[in-house]
Amino acid sequence: MSEAAAIPAPAAVGRVRPVWRRPLAIAGAVIALVWLVVAVFAPLIAPYDPLAQTFTALQSPTLDHPFGTDELGRDVLSRVIYGARVSIPLAILLVTLAALIGGVLGAIAGYFRGVADGSVMRVTDLVFAFPAIILAMVVTAVLGRGLRNAVLAIVIVAWPAYARVVRGLVLSIGDSEYVQSARLLGVSSRKTLFRDVLPNVAGPVLVLATLDLGTAILLLSGLSFLGLGAQPPEAEWGSMVATGTQYFQQWWIGTFPGLAIFTAVVAFNFLGDSLRDFFDPTSAADRGR
Repeated sequence: MSEAAAIPAPAAVGRVRPVWRRPLAIAGAVIALVWLVVAVFAPLIAPYDPLAQTFTALQSPTLDHPFGTDELGRDVLSRVIYGARVSIPLAILLVTLAALIGGVLGAIAGYFRGVADGSVMRVTDLVFAFPAIILAMVVTAVLGRGLRNAVLAIVIVAWPAYARVVRGLVLSIGDSEYVQSARLLGVSSRKTLFRDVLPNVAGPVLVLATLDLGTAILLLSGLSFLGLGAQPPEAEWGSMVATGTQYFQQWWIGTFPGLAIFTAVVAFNFLGDSLRDFFDPTSAADRGR
């Protein structure tokens, strides 16, 4: 074999291990899938009615109540399971709304530029000037307590991130040769935007949305913890943790919903990192060195 043949090809040197074979990617996918299944089939999985106050109050974990009972005699395991039906679907909903609103505004700003760009970016800068949780608290306090208003508040806080990312991508893609060629051929701006520009933006937006699912769960739980989100007697992880802070000796009341928040957030973060490596293999190669 010649010396030239023995030298590995550049593609082989820079080859990236498939991201979906990595332990963190597998763990994230499995945990996220488990929580999605729990959210969908909660009535079949939960052993008891989450609102039933028929058991001994403040009972420690037993075989009949693996997560114990709360101060009103409700089964904590059943409430954690039903809490998944609140936190996860609402997180998916608000991230979808934020991505749609921010994506459309960012695409308009980046493609048409000028006044549209300046107007959208000034609004995004205004939102970014405040901490997300503080602004969400203010909006929820103005709109009123409740999960619906909490979701609207987080959408208002979350959409500027998508607008900024999409705008930057559209600006770079809009200057590419194939987009300029389409314009010179007389293709309408709307058709060029939806056919040539936005499909190339979908990957990074999907990565950001997956990572934001964990953030959305934290923000929803945080607002409920502060009494601005879910209202009693609704089973929601953040409000359950808030109740647990009043009963430190009964550790199980706040520990298990807190672990639910932790595992769900970690799972979506693992998925987001894996998607980022999938759409941008060079970043995975750089981290692997």
